[in-house]
Amino acid sequence: MDTLKRKLLEGMVIPACPLALDADGSWSERHQGALMNYYRDAGVGGVAVGVHTTQFEIREPRFGLFEPVLEFCSNRVGSATEQGQIVKIAGICGETGQAMREVEIAKQFGYDAGLLSLAALKSWPEERIVTHCREVAEAIPVFGFYLQPAVGGRDLSYRFWREFADIPNVVAVKIAAFNRYRTMDVARAVIYAGREDIALYTGNDDHIIGDLLTPFRFGEHGPTRWFSGGLLGQWAVWTSRAV
Repeated sequence: MDTLKRKLLEGMVIPACPLALDADGSWSERHQGALMNYYRDAGVGGVAVGVHTTQFEIREPRFGLFEPVLEFCSNRVGSATEQGQIVKIAGICGETGQAMREVEIAKQFGYDAGLLSLAALKSWPEERIVTHCREVAEAIPVFGFYLQPAVGGRDLSYRFWREFADIPNVVAVKIAAFNRYRTMDVARAVIYAGREDIALYTGNDDHIIGDLLTPFRFGEHGPTRWFSGGLLGQWAVWTSRAV
């Protein structure tokens, strides 16, 4: 098992990194650096950059912050391939063309995995989404992301997650479905796929402790799986307590 999969399975706190701004609304490298230093000193296992808390609008040409923010945060936390260093996860958005461009930027700046948002694909059939995920996974280790419909995601079937779990370069899934049955769909799919190397991470802000304390087992003699940790906006603050 490679280092990235091992680290994710062992479990960690992964804050979804906010975008630090000055009072005039401009990006503040000084405050962003202080935030990254805090996460490092708090003992987090990973950071997620370019995600919802970093503001999706950083990708818009009028702001032009996607590359600068990813580069800056990456440089502050170092390389996860070094012993004891922090796993770096880049948010990957959009349809396949945009997603692949963002993957190349993430790889350029040393990110270890991509948190793959499917929010832009709400009108796509599930078979096409699986194909999209496979293409992205050919370029970077994929951290799946199940986002609830109330904030821009969509419901996805057990069949989708079962096919997703068969993608070799999937390393983890963040489950933010805010629904116990949907959460169980993902856990069951990973278990039935025999993917002991895929880590489960909670993004269910309404059920963080419950997720971390709940074992998943399907069938009397089936394997038992647990959430390994969380990738959460809530852990962007009071991070040292979460660790």
